[in-house]
Amino acid sequence: MDHGQHKAAIAQHAEAADSYVEKAVSRQSDHQRSRELLFQNDLAHLIPSRWWFASSAFPMIAATLGPVASAFSICALGSRWRLHVLPGQSIEDATAVDDPAWLTIVNAIQLAMALVSNAFLFLNMTKRVRFSIAQPVTIVGWYISAICLMSLDITASGPLMDGLEPPSEFVWSQAFYYGIWAAILYFVVATLMVVTFWGASSGHYDKDFNLTPSQRTLMLQTILFLMYLLLGALIFSKIEGWHYLDAVYWADVTLFTVGFGDFVVTTTLGRALLIPYALIGVISLGLVVSSIRSMIIERGRRRLDARMEEKKRRRFIQSMANRGQDEILNPIVTDATSDWDADNAGLPQNEFDRRRTEFLLMRKIQQQASNRRKWMAMIVSGSVWILLWLVGAVIFMRCERPYQAWTYFDAFYFSFVSFTTIGYGDRTPKSNAGKSFFVFWSLLALPTITVLISNAGDTVVKFVRDATLRVGTITILPGEERFVGNLKYIANRLFLGRVFRNATAAIRDDEEQKRRGKRPALVAGLDLEDVDDTKKQQMGPPGAHAHNSDPDEREGKHQLCKTASSPASRPSLTQVRDRLGDLPTGTDLHILLVKEIQLVSQHLRESEPRRYTFEEWAWYLGLIGEDERDPLFHRKVVPKKKHKRRRRGKHNRHGDHRDGHGHGHQNGHGHQNEPEHDGHALHGQVDEHNSVAAHVASQPGLDEDQTKWSWVGMRSPLMGGQEESEWILDKLMERLQESLWETKVDEEDAESP
Repeated sequence: MDHGQHKAAIAQHAEAADSYVEKAVSRQSDHQRSRELLFQNDLAHLIPSRWWFASSAFPMIAATLGPVASAFSICALGSRWRLHVLPGQSIEDATAVDDPAWLTIVNAIQLAMALVSNAFLFLNMTKRVRFSIAQPVTIVGWYISAICLMSLDITASGPLMDGLEPPSEFVWSQAFYYGIWAAILYFVVATLMVVTFWGASSGHYDKDFNLTPSQRTLMLQTILFLMYLLLGALIFSKIEGWHYLDAVYWADVTLFTVGFGDFVVTTTLGRALLIPYALIGVISLGLVVSSIRSMIIERGRRRLDARMEEKKRRRFIQSMANRGQDEILNPIVTDATSDWDADNAGLPQNEFDRRRTEFLLMRKIQQQASNRRKWMAMIVSGSVWILLWLVGAVIFMRCERPYQAWTYFDAFYFSFVSFTTIGYGDRTPKSNAGKSFFVFWSLLALPTITVLISNAGDTVVKFVRDATLRVGTITILPGEERFVGNLKYIANRLFLGRVFRNATAAIRDDEEQKRRGKRPALVAGLDLEDVDDTKKQQMGPPGAHAHNSDPDEREGKHQLCKTASSPASRPSLTQVRDRLGDLPTGTDLHILLVKEIQLVSQHLRESEPRRYTFEEWAWYLGLIGEDERDPLFHRKVVPKKKHKRRRRGKHNRHGDHRDGHGHGHQNGHGHQNEPEHDGHALHGQVDEHNSVAAHVASQPGLDEDQTKWSWVGMRSPLMGGQEESEWILDKLMERLQESLWETKVDEEDAESP
């Protein structure tokens, strides 16, 4: 071989080596960037609750009340506004006075504007019209309708009554009052949409309604129900000879199953039509109320939980740091215990156990935040219900006093009987104002009491049920707990957890384990008020987490795939640590990922959102490439430091102290939060690859802090608006896609010369 051939061979080998290094660097860089995105949750826990209300709740409220306001506008247009009542004549037999033409024209214009506004809002929700076009039309149209109706009502209450003698014989009809209720609703929903539009224009959230398909159809369901009510009232008014607005009042009382009995069908045709009309109407009303409940309860639950969890997490981290009890949050870079102080003897002795302690602390934070959210929802819904009850009673008293001399207690009693759909009929509204207001009031009251009952099921009803079972356990149904333990439990619940804080932990955890069919945990419970006890409890008895040498746990890759997909044989704490070091590769890994994806997909179909144990989380994280035993990508979370506001342009938006959300560079003791070694040995990587990793780490745009996280940090998988099953499923599918792509690239490299 001559000199030229030697040079060509050297150049060829050098080119191949450069190509290998470039591919390795590219892969490592892609892996590093993928880690930055791996634990990026949605920002539900960082967005203030007011912006969730503005972006989601306000549009849904407007979509529900907007059609109601238009239905009231139809009632205001469909009848005359003034009635002539002769002495000794009942108000039902009063003679209508013709309205001037200009009143009818203006009334028709405002109704047309309102219908256009409703149409644009509906098209925007169904993504037929852009947000920036639909919302201005909706807002302007509703404000115009509100102004027109308020102007007409002011005119009707003044100049329109001039010249009518004697004034005592003339009263306003139900149509006049429906105009008032419609004007109020138009103004309210238009103002809500102004807030929504301003928030989107300011960049606080996207210019789109992030709604589920069922929530997008809520407006259509409301429109169809109101059309059904109004058309049914028209038909029955012709059959029974009622005034149309009296028939609207009757239809409302019928479909809401109140049944006062002041208006009843007397004809054979009317009674025959009542049966299908009531059946279809009650079912339709139930669907609308169910959608409203879903909007308020189900959609708001996770968002508000996430926000409260974030606030609770920050306070908890701050409390631990202030008391100097945050050693448990320090990553353990070695399993050696010789460097530990005597004071730290009760802390976990390895990183895997420490991460389990962190996980359980986060679970406790979640539980307390969820309980707080449930009771706050109960208090808010209960307050709204009481407000509607008491304020409604005041208005009913004012409306009925000239006709029936109602006292406040009479109106209070009537409101309660109506609220609960008892409907004795001994007290019923007779005035035009009372009848129209009852329709308006009932449309607000029924969803309110439905939401109240739902919230009571999570709080008061659960408390009564647990207390009943506990009393039974003490008396005639003895359980596993001792008599003193049961008494402490009851005292803890009665005093809202302020006494005997540890009394509920063992019972609650044992019940949770029984419900899930798993073995009891080594930890009896967690108390955020006593971190020292928490640290000791997490450890369990000495040697409890020792590695199991059972050969059945190391049967090979195919056996691992088989056992991992069965819920009954889910790996235990020790098994997970062993199996994470023996994960399959290639096709076996693909099979394992597919089976786990199938299993998590089944979890998504469960009635209640699934909450996974630490063992399950460690297993799934191991499958997506995150080893809970390795402190390389773990960090300590320190509380956010408060600094004086600096001039714009001096610092970035996060300043130099991003650690308030788990992104800081130093812990509370001045030590680096990063491991002291590169951690490659723990991953089984050879030394010659370290140069590639160092080259990747030096690439611009790769922030090492973005790849580190903590269970109690902002980037924890337990934070955010996603359910745990959704998060795990997304990451498993991404991992499967990445693994398939790597296999394809390896095969192409093997085939290339």
